[in-house]
Amino acid sequence: MYVNSNWQETSIRLVLVLVGLGFWHGGLNLIVFPLLVVAWMMDGGLTRLSQTIREPLVQALLLLCLLLIVGLSWSEQFEDDRMKWVKYFMLLIFVPYYSLLNQQRLPWALVGLILGYIAVLILGMYQLIVLDIQGVPLLGMSYLGFSAMLGVGFVTLIGVSCISQSLLVQASLWILAFAILLIQFYQNSRVFLCAALIAAVVMFFCYYREQRLRLAVVLLSLLTVTIIFALSSTVFQERWVQAKSDFEWMQQGHYDSSLGYRIAMWDVGLHGIAECPLLGHGTGAAAGYFEKTIQSYKEGRYQDLPKFQETAHYHNDWIEIGMHLGLLGMSALVFLFWSWYRTLEKNNLAILGAGLMSYVLVAGLADTFLIFSRTSLFLLMMTAIAMRWRE
Repeated sequence: MYVNSNWQETSIRLVLVLVGLGFWHGGLNLIVFPLLVVAWMMDGGLTRLSQTIREPLVQALLLLCLLLIVGLSWSEQFEDDRMKWVKYFMLLIFVPYYSLLNQQRLPWALVGLILGYIAVLILGMYQLIVLDIQGVPLLGMSYLGFSAMLGVGFVTLIGVSCISQSLLVQASLWILAFAILLIQFYQNSRVFLCAALIAAVVMFFCYYREQRLRLAVVLLSLLTVTIIFALSSTVFQERWVQAKSDFEWMQQGHYDSSLGYRIAMWDVGLHGIAECPLLGHGTGAAAGYFEKTIQSYKEGRYQDLPKFQETAHYHNDWIEIGMHLGLLGMSALVFLFWSWYRTLEKNNLAILGAGLMSYVLVAGLADTFLIFSRTSLFLLMMTAIAMRWRE
């Protein structure tokens, strides 16, 4: 068995803390991720790679990234200078992170992950309360990314409360969860807020499925809190008024709005998948296909949209991967989400797994959650810690 010297072990633990703290900042990723890989190799990670690959979640991540590489071979119009698809490869950080974890290192990794989340949360609250700015500009995090992070925190706390046998712990976690939900009501994102609420409903159904009266009380309580938060948040009310305005604007044939732009992207994306259903248009061709197709598609009704917003992705996980890799890529996505849930279920975290996967799936219907790299990485790191903890 490979035995680390004291300095190696200390270095590895420090790297795990730094990764948890630093991955929220894009610039620091260039430092902490290479350090993570070096620590993994120092720890003999390459010799354990065959064992690590036995995990279905690892297999699913590797398969998705392998297909993206292979998909470059049939990409006829590789014109995507934004390279958003490269962010899928950041998910592979799960492999060295999970491989490095053991019972002695778990507290270090957990402390780094929790402190990093709390630090981002405090920065976001400061921006909102003191400066009246949404998101976390210091970290290059938009209101969408911050809301996605808040949603994951809310769902995780509710899921963990379902595991606890202590009423005091459950109550404390619920208070923290709803405090995070309140902050989320003051972000402009409607997608991640709705996804978080739907995920909570799914978890409550799973937890109280044999106690109908309690289920009804809990769901009624959630509805009451949601209404109170909605009525108290001017930001939330403004966004829903804007959604109504966007819908009316779209009915007049204008798509230069948040809702209209998404509808146009989905329309063109589904059209593109229908053209090449099995293999898609090839990795990297998605954005270029949109800008080329809108010039003539439906008599050019969407042709001015690049002036409204730069074409980056299709605001939908399934359409995005379908444009790159067709049904082949969408099948890989199904395998990824199934493996992710099964991994959590196998570690006695079925309710949390149902909540997190519901959150990811719902959020992925109106945005590309998987390439919100920081939030998806946070979820994967949390999953890795849960896997080792349950061992």
